[in-house]
Amino acid sequence: MAQPKKEMTLLEHLEELRRVLLICIIAVGICAVGAYVFNDRIMEVLLSPLTAVGYRPVVTGITEAFMVRIKLALFVGFLAALPVILWQVWWFVAPALEKAEQRYFLLFVFGTFFLFLAGVVFGFFGVFRVAVAFLLKFTGSQLVPMLTIDKYISFAIYLLLPFGLIFELPLVSFVVARLGLISSAFLARKRRYALLISVIVAAAITPTPDMITCLIMTAPLYALYEVSLVVVKLTERAEARKRTHEEAGEEEHGQGVLPASNS
Repeated sequence: MAQPKKEMTLLEHLEELRRVLLICIIAVGICAVGAYVFNDRIMEVLLSPLTAVGYRPVVTGITEAFMVRIKLALFVGFLAALPVILWQVWWFVAPALEKAEQRYFLLFVFGTFFLFLAGVVFGFFGVFRVAVAFLLKFTGSQLVPMLTIDKYISFAIYLLLPFGLIFELPLVSFVVARLGLISSAFLARKRRYALLISVIVAAAITPTPDMITCLIMTAPLYALYEVSLVVVKLTERAEARKRTHEEAGEEEHGQGVLPASNS
């Protein structure tokens, strides 16, 4: 729980930051150890798009398999420790916030985790599996794929991480709208540019050159923009209702204070 607000020196802030970073590193380490224990099962899931089409990866070095398991354990450990990391960020920032701001920031912390996780899950089941099957078709009957496990796992990680970040767009839009930096009218006017950017981003992060996969990727990206637009509209309506309620309360307070009558 956040501590009461108090004045802290620069050294105290640095000490608190050191404590937060240490807890985050320990959390990732513990989760990474747990992920390493279940490494075979995790590897089986990640390799399923490859094994489904009859291929198995190879190793080209003595230490490659071990280093890949470490890399995969750290990646999964980071995902598993993300709630702890975000909670520590909240714990560090909360004392500087008002009570209402703390509530919104706490919602932001939980929203960040669930949206990031949703993005990674969508990236794996919606894009990664399709991309692997599609790209392997180019080998034909003349080529024999010699896929190293290191490059395969790296390909998976570098593909899934951007999806986790992109899925944060609605939450970022909510925060920016709360700060009054954007409006729903502005987002509505920029729809065509949002569609163009969605196509460009989809082409950049989709590892397949065909238009069909690119369009499949564009659809959820642009859908996130529309979701962000709805989120901003709801935020504006909530702010408008709050202002109306406050103004009504001020009017009632003003009417309740009547001048004293002369007897």
